[in-house]
Amino acid sequence: MAQEEIIFPNNIRNIRTAKGMKMTELARRSNLSLSAVSKIEKGVRRLNQKQILNICNILGCKLSDIFIHESDAGAQKWQTEIKRRLNDNEGGGLKIFGAGLRKIRQKSEKTIADAAAAAKMTLSVYHKIEVGQREVYENEIDVLANAFGYTASQMFDEIAKLYSSGELTKQINKVTARVKSVLEPVNPVSGLNVSDGLYGAQLYDSARKKLVPVFGTPNAKGIKLKKSDETMIAAPAEMEGRSGIYAIVPNSKRVGGFIPESAYVFADSGLTPKPGDLAVCITSDFAKMASDETSDAQIVLVKKDSHGKIYGHISNPDEKISGASMHKVVMIVMQ
Repeated sequence: MAQEEIIFPNNIRNIRTAKGMKMTELARRSNLSLSAVSKIEKGVRRLNQKQILNICNILGCKLSDIFIHESDAGAQKWQTEIKRRLNDNEGGGLKIFGAGLRKIRQKSEKTIADAAAAAKMTLSVYHKIEVGQREVYENEIDVLANAFGYTASQMFDEIAKLYSSGELTKQINKVTARVKSVLEPVNPVSGLNVSDGLYGAQLYDSARKKLVPVFGTPNAKGIKLKKSDETMIAAPAEMEGRSGIYAIVPNSKRVGGFIPESAYVFADSGLTPKPGDLAVCITSDFAKMASDETSDAQIVLVKKDSHGKIYGHISNPDEKISGASMHKVVMIVMQ
């Protein structure tokens, strides 16, 4: 039987075992089945951005820790295993059959969900057949053909015609390229403190665009700010893909209680605030801060004095403050 392709090589199992956590606990806390977690750790099950973030939070690790680095001890082993499975599957004709089935489905204007239902298969099983990751058993051939109004022989004739015409080549290459992308290290995402390439960096980049780092947490003085991606949250739709966005958890007392403690305040480091705006006022020069450096910060109401100079105002007690950096608050979201 053909092997399921490794589509997400990762360090999840290593991180979990290093923390003394059992697979059953990770499954329970992530609301996934034990089988799903096992497949995730083996790299044969895909993860969406929300699931990746949730697993990072459960394991207490950074997003970048999840991905296999070129310098990791097990990277060569992963690469060898991926190549072996890729070669095994390509030799079995599954890619051609799956690509042909997808073309037939598209011509019939059925969705994957429609086709899966007509074939009396789960969406996951049907999808794996289309991308060549699962063998088709003899008793499933007629069912698949009938789902599109074909006999088995008509379905195979159509797939053979599509293949000989070259219509399937582009689709097969696209699926293969997606798998091969995890074999080749690429440049890490700009701004990360990662010195070497990442396997699966395209998935990392996609996930990273959906997340926002939490740079600030409340302390006795106001907010302790640190430019680090150790803690990240799902970005509101309006924030996805925007550079310079970060979140902080407010010190509710210092802002007079009008921003609840159970909120995230999103700021844009590329926007200079104007009088009347809320802003994050930072003691240090934000642009020059290292990822391990901390600074004091406050959420302030931006005002202008009689000389036209911009400053920040906070309450409890009332205080006029200034800082080396001031960023406009663009959104407040309840947790």
